Amino acid sequence: MTGQSSDLVNASGAKTALVPRWEAEAELVVVGSGVAGLTAALRARELGLRTLVVTKAEISDSNTRWAQGGVAVVRSEEHDDGDDVERHIADTVSAGAGLCDTDAVRSIIAGGPAAVARLRARGASFDAGPDGALARTREGGHSAFRVIHAGGDATGAEVERALAADASRRGLAVLERHIAVDALRTPFGGVGGLLVLDADGVPGLLRAPAVLLATGGLGQLYQATSNPEIATGDGLALALRAGAVGADLEFVQFHPTVLYTVGASGRCPLVTEAVRGEGAVLVDATGARVMAGVHPLGDLAPRDVVSAVITRRMATAPGGVDDHVFLDATALPNFARRFPTVNAACRRAGVDPTAEPIPVTPAAHFACGGVLTSTAGRTGVQGLYAAGEVARTGLNGANRLASNSLLEGLVLGERAAEAVAMDLAAGALAVVDQASVPERPSVPVVPRAPLQRTMSRHAAIGRDAAGLAAAARALADSGAEQVMSSHGAVEDAALTLLARTLLVAAEHRTESRGAHVRLDFPDRDDAGWQRPLLLRLDAAGEPVLLDPVLLSGAA
Repeated sequence: MTGQSSDLVNASGAKTALVPRWEAEAELVVVGSGVAGLTAALRARELGLRTLVVTKAEISDSNTRWAQGGVAVVRSEEHDDGDDVERHIADTVSAGAGLCDTDAVRSIIAGGPAAVARLRARGASFDAGPDGALARTREGGHSAFRVIHAGGDATGAEVERALAADASRRGLAVLERHIAVDALRTPFGGVGGLLVLDADGVPGLLRAPAVLLATGGLGQLYQATSNPEIATGDGLALALRAGAVGADLEFVQFHPTVLYTVGASGRCPLVTEAVRGEGAVLVDATGARVMAGVHPLGDLAPRDVVSAVITRRMATAPGGVDDHVFLDATALPNFARRFPTVNAACRRAGVDPTAEPIPVTPAAHFACGGVLTSTAGRTGVQGLYAAGEVARTGLNGANRLASNSLLEGLVLGERAAEAVAMDLAAGALAVVDQASVPERPSVPVVPRAPLQRTMSRHAAIGRDAAGLAAAARALADSGAEQVMSSHGAVEDAALTLLARTLLVAAEHRTESRGAHVRLDFPDRDDAGWQRPLLLRLDAAGEPVLLDPVLLSGAA
């Protein structure tokens, strides 16, 4: 699958379209190799479905591997006194700031213990305490120690390792270094496969009656993020172009504590919330406690609260430091053994966390919204499913509770595979021979560096109408039509579309709630805004708002 350029060129020399060079078929194509994608693919394989995983890097490269904290789950055999699934549900709903779908929260959280048990059966190994029981920690927004972890602070890496190893043992078909460009569409609007590009830009068709998106988040919208370079929102953009509805896209959670280094951009090393869960405290340059008197949970307040407080504290610049604060973990015993990943990152930056406070700052972390789906992963588009961070199930609302993400991926990955099997058996999916590539010769693309600068300046933690309007103008002025003929072009097209869509939602929500902070509307407004904002693309490819009654349409 290498060779000539994949572009057609018209008489004027302009690129106009992509010509597929090869075809393959499956019953289910899973896009993404993180926790949701591999869990779904493995479950689909167990159900007898011909399944293919497509990943734009290698199978072990995903956002999952960078997750440090753990998996939030209340296991009946091991839990804090008084803790139970209902309390975990309550903490999730509280963190979601009034926008969680409580039925979805209950369904997903209740499915967690069994999903974790199946993950362990696939080979995942979690840390144990002195008594042999699984070690548990506490993170922001949690009222109990219920977060299980692996490798101290390398939970995501262990989950990814176990799932990838199981995929290899079972002979799961994986197409590495291929990126999904567009969904194949049937005459009636359903999905019947994907147009993909290999590493050299050579296009091919994957025909399948079911496509499951598990592509992760969109952290690369911003200059500083905890996400890896591959987190460019490709799956969400593909879903929107295929006619799916997005919801809660204005809510991008900023993790309060990534390691600060002068001039850093791109992926910043995460300083897991579990460090604060085990006693570290946030201080400013003068040594004053940042979270003192701000929230009943203090340093373990929900992430949106802590990030906003840090941002305000930096703006007032005590001690002359206006771009970071500090996390004092010097009193924690055995820091290097308990948090080896954080310790190594600090040492590389010249910081000894056992002897001095760690410089930290907020960075883009987790998309709370995404493709509108049911708790079985179904979208409103026939044959299109989504699971994990790319999906909006109603679990997160306006702000995700720490360490619920791996849990959601485990639960929804399995359920989405089971939904595909059910829909196939019922004859509810499209005939793939009728599907074709949409006529979309080019799409607007803004170069990544100016896009990230614009979004970081105007659409990060603090937003206002003037800034959002300036961002929209800047993107409109700097964009140019481009064919999605390379991995970079597909990623930049996705970031451009999602930036424009996020700005529409953020401008429309004239209140502050969870991860969405409007400086010109600082108060939460339940009377007017305790509802999700739904968006889709119109015929011209422009993001438009929809009536919230359509929320019931994703089954």
